[in-house]
Amino acid sequence: MFGRKKKKRLKKGQSENRIEENLQESGEAIPSGETVSSGEAVPSGEMEPSEEAEVFELTEESEAAEPAEEPGENCSEENMGFFRRLVSGLTKTRKNIVFGIDSIFKGFSHIDDEFYEEIEEILVMGDIGVRSTEAIIDDLKMKVKEQRIKEPADCKQLLIDSIKTQMQVGETAYRFEEETSVVLVIGVNGVGKTTTIGKLASKLKAQGKKVILGAADTFRAAAGEQLTEWAHRAGVEIVGGQEGSDPASVVYDAVQAAKARKADVLLVDTAGRLHNKKNLMEELKKINRILEREYPDAYRETLVVLDATTGQNALNQAKQFSEAAEITGIVLTKMDGTAKGGIAVAIQAELGIPVKYIGVGEKIEDLQKFDADQFVDALFTMQEEENE
Repeated sequence: MFGRKKKKRLKKGQSENRIEENLQESGEAIPSGETVSSGEAVPSGEMEPSEEAEVFELTEESEAAEPAEEPGENCSEENMGFFRRLVSGLTKTRKNIVFGIDSIFKGFSHIDDEFYEEIEEILVMGDIGVRSTEAIIDDLKMKVKEQRIKEPADCKQLLIDSIKTQMQVGETAYRFEEETSVVLVIGVNGVGKTTTIGKLASKLKAQGKKVILGAADTFRAAAGEQLTEWAHRAGVEIVGGQEGSDPASVVYDAVQAAKARKADVLLVDTAGRLHNKKNLMEELKKINRILEREYPDAYRETLVVLDATTGQNALNQAKQFSEAAEITGIVLTKMDGTAKGGIAVAIQAELGIPVKYIGVGEKIEDLQKFDADQFVDALFTMQEEENE
């Protein structure tokens, strides 16, 4: 963890007054005793922190817990090598799905109902989902009939094409890379949300973007410290509040910092407490009202981070989050450690929400933009050691 030198506590500033006045004007009640001030771990003077805010600066003795990845390093190699890493990362999912399907293609002498039922069972067991599996099988049957396919082995490419068809959700836009934007990132504890934000910040910084992080997940212990570490690695600024403070007030201060510094992208770490969906919805509504009022011209993206190792639970989380907020994209993490990678198919096919990023490792370059065709091709690509 970084060494930190604490500056003296600051006096009550205009930031808190502005927050309280604006929230009252918009009809948002501030519960008694609730902290509505936030601090920022960025140079002081440009924006006065609120009362109780603590400003930290990294000292020369600070050391990262892990070696920092240099953002933007070997960008061309990163793009060229990702498919290879994706193929490797999907090994467990491949063994769970593709090996079984190949055995069906080789084991059946003709195409009949039992043939389709066997494929259906494997797809469902691979966490592709019941609804999406039914749609894939129906599409496969139609193609087999139209093309008058007789041999089971000839169905493999048709099955691959059917899976790709079900994953189409239209153009997956990344507008937040091209214009002034606020990206809200939601996710329950343990899914890799903070790490994902850090990697996104590094990638955007490598593109020449000015990035500011907003540490608005104030209810999770050590969340601010973890995000500060990633801000240090990525070389970007961070605005944060004390543990337990009002997330909306942190977002307010982060917006002011983003506008003052003419940031291209404001990445906001927000909480995702699904055990109390009502509170989550109210919190997101409050944050959205502040963004609409204080940053109306900024494009807004809302990403949900899901742990692929949880399979169908990840799909259920995505459904619940989509009921609480207007989700524009999914980030699937830990894909390299699971046999349940088929969940990527289920999410796009059943929810119509695009998977925008996929993580297949710990390094910054292991988080990449998601391409459905590339994903399916990698899933069905055998490595040499698997063929032995």
